[in-house]
Amino acid sequence: MADKRTRNKTPVTNDTEYYSPLVTKRGVKQISHFKTPVLKNPTVADRRKIKTVTHIWVYGNRLYKLADQYYGDSTYWWVIAWYNSVSTEAQIETGKVLYIPLNIEETLDILGV
Repeated sequence: MADKRTRNKTPVTNDTEYYSPLVTKRGVKQISHFKTPVLKNPTVADRRKIKTVTHIWVYGNRLYKLADQYYGDSTYWWVIAWYNSVSTEAQIETGKVLYIPLNIEETLDILGV
């Protein structure tokens, strides 16, 4: 069942010893999942292509809520975090200006996802 995040991905099947506890727990023969993507580090020219909007971080903001607001999908919170060089909301101080990429598909293509 592919969605927009997995549209160009092929599942990997793991039946190695490493996964045996999980296989036993789930009562299945193997575990299928997608490989962890390796993100490209965009060039300055690539970043210039990405149109953004600014957002001033206020008390109560959440990255997943911003992703839902701008992309209609809260699971893209990490794109906003990546673009602003933060890994968690705890790193964002009130009043900080965040740059939010507007075109999620274009941004994902630039990242190689």
